[in-house]
Amino acid sequence: MQPDDDKTQAVTVLSKGTVIGHYRIVEKIGAGGMGEVYLAEDTELNRKVALKFLSPHLCQDADCRTRFKREAQAAARLDHPNIVTVHEVGEFQGRPFFAMQHIEGRSLREYASHQELSIPQVLKIGIQIAEGLQAAHEKGVTHRDIKPANVLIDSHGRARILDFGLASVAGIDHLTKTGSTLGTVGYMSPEQARGEQVDHRTDIFSLGVVLYELITERQPFKGDNDIATLRNITDQEPEPLERYKTGVPEGLQGIVTKALAKDKNLRYQHVDDLLVDLKEVCRQPTLQILTKQPSIAVLPFANLSSDLEQEYFCDGMAEEIINALSQLENLRVIARTSAFSFKGKNEDVREIGRKLGVETLLEGSVRKAGNHLRVTAQLIAARDGSHLWSDRYDKEMKDVFAIQDEISLAIVDRLRIKLLGDEKDDLVRSRARNVEAYSLYLQGRFYWNKRTATELKKAIEYFEQAIDKDPDFALAYTGLADCHSLLHQAGVLSPAEAFPKARAMALKAIEKDRLLAEAYASLAVITFSYDWDWPKAESEFRRSIELNPGYATAHQWYAVYLKSMKRTAQAMEEIRKAQTLDPLSLIIRAALVKILCKECEFALAEEQCHEILNMDPNCRYVHPLRGNIYERRGMHDEAIREYLEGETAFGLFGSHDSEALKEAYRESGWDAYWRKHVDLLKQYAGRRYISATSIAEDYARLDELDQAFEWLDRAYQQRDPELVLLRIEPIFSSLISDQRFVALLKKMGLDA
Repeated sequence: MQPDDDKTQAVTVLSKGTVIGHYRIVEKIGAGGMGEVYLAEDTELNRKVALKFLSPHLCQDADCRTRFKREAQAAARLDHPNIVTVHEVGEFQGRPFFAMQHIEGRSLREYASHQELSIPQVLKIGIQIAEGLQAAHEKGVTHRDIKPANVLIDSHGRARILDFGLASVAGIDHLTKTGSTLGTVGYMSPEQARGEQVDHRTDIFSLGVVLYELITERQPFKGDNDIATLRNITDQEPEPLERYKTGVPEGLQGIVTKALAKDKNLRYQHVDDLLVDLKEVCRQPTLQILTKQPSIAVLPFANLSSDLEQEYFCDGMAEEIINALSQLENLRVIARTSAFSFKGKNEDVREIGRKLGVETLLEGSVRKAGNHLRVTAQLIAARDGSHLWSDRYDKEMKDVFAIQDEISLAIVDRLRIKLLGDEKDDLVRSRARNVEAYSLYLQGRFYWNKRTATELKKAIEYFEQAIDKDPDFALAYTGLADCHSLLHQAGVLSPAEAFPKARAMALKAIEKDRLLAEAYASLAVITFSYDWDWPKAESEFRRSIELNPGYATAHQWYAVYLKSMKRTAQAMEEIRKAQTLDPLSLIIRAALVKILCKECEFALAEEQCHEILNMDPNCRYVHPLRGNIYERRGMHDEAIREYLEGETAFGLFGSHDSEALKEAYRESGWDAYWRKHVDLLKQYAGRRYISATSIAEDYARLDELDQAFEWLDRAYQQRDPELVLLRIEPIFSSLISDQRFVALLKKMGLDA
């Protein structure tokens, strides 16, 4: 027992301040697999290092000690900018460790999960991994576990390979023998999956998997379980890249296909050849243009006035600059939702730039004294926090919109964007001329984003007040249109009551400003959801995006339209554009989850739900989304829990009703729950608007088809907007072969 006790004691002393030779522990920064990693100071060379220790419970395992030593030996052979460098090996209180280069950054898995990587970004990362592997293979080292978790993206965006724990090294006895399987399921080569002897070509296959995943955001061989995944690796070919990603450049599909060849003799034989092909794709003119596209996030301007009521004024100034810049097709401008999420947070500009995926940031401040304004603005490089441009404006209050125009034009000039004459005119065309009206509009949008009945009513009040201040303020009319388009979801009004009002407001906005993208997007939603005029709806969506390519919400709504038309690839392209423009928007991410669920991409959908909760642990939208995922997977306990939490969060059912639903499920199971659920919905339908399509869904779950069709017919009579997704809703799959289903679609102007 004494040796084990000693090991346990050794763990306790690895805390801040522990001295190990010329290293002093700062903090623990990671753990997993075989080791624990600590940040430490090298007191001799005055630098930070990472110390990786073998996990205490493995220290008595001879094979684990050998494997841990092998990792250090393999990495120590290599000195390359795309590989984390090992400095030395040692042992402390019976625990082997090695000291390696400390890199500020995060794993490729985490890096890719926070943003949609462009094709140029994927190619850059792929080339850097390949260059690292090239150096390793030249030294006789095969990594054997290439995956996103084993690639670090440093603070400068460079990819670094780490974790050589499974590496084989020429001239050193192999750790594994034929017949054993080591690696990570999903990234193994076919020869690894079969337990055969592997060589450097297994790394090429794994890199092919990584490239496929970064491009499509899904693993090429993912199965329902590890056994199914291994079978897919050996027997199945992955779907083409273009099924999940539009704009794949010429030659890239061939590169990935060759890297993923089942027969290693048909694969790239050397990573050098793969490098040549990847670099050739990078030389395509379209890729070079895409790589150079500038990007910016306009942060909320700081209020330096003593009057806290000026907050909305400061926000309005930043928003108007966002609106002006987003008119430009060759500039990616982050939407207000994401840019303003950093308000009040003292976060480093480099971290903000990383989270938003932009090159530049605009920040500023406003000081108001009486009718006098002092506005400062500065353009910052997100990469290193350096200043690119700054200026100060001392003006009268009546000149505030001229200041916004000056700032916008200065940014464009600094970023060296080529402007055509008309484009420049559009840039300085401010959409608001009354500061108070604009502040009221911003407050209205704040409440509109909450989407509950109470908050939608508050939003309407603010938009109406804005119109009272400025009857020609077109944006306020779009706010009213968008509120009325959501009132049926909140149970406030029926579609027949709400949508005609919404249409009138959207048309009024267009009358006030025929170049307002938001107005055409609002009209498109009404035409799609209520009028069921499919061609006209698409025309309005496209008009909105043409007027303002940077309006993220238009891309989001258009994606839902495209999905309902069963044009999945285009829908994914549009929702990804929306997410790129507004990366921290919970609403847009929720829309992505819905689209993924319709495509049975449950693992990816659940990952997105996890990201939503990371951004907002109290987000209400997650519960019904996860409920749908669990239901589709047959995980009924989990589905019921999420559905109940969602309905409680949105105030659909009271506590008494929720308890009755729980009791029904607890005592009699799944069908009893939905029978009780549909009874409650029908009771509530007498007091508020309840979607007839929702009731039809409950009957479809119960396999009561006659009742389902009865309520679908009511939904048709109500012009229920939920009916537009009828063709792609899996809950109705049991109805598809019924002629009543075909007839209903025909009445709606849709094909089966």
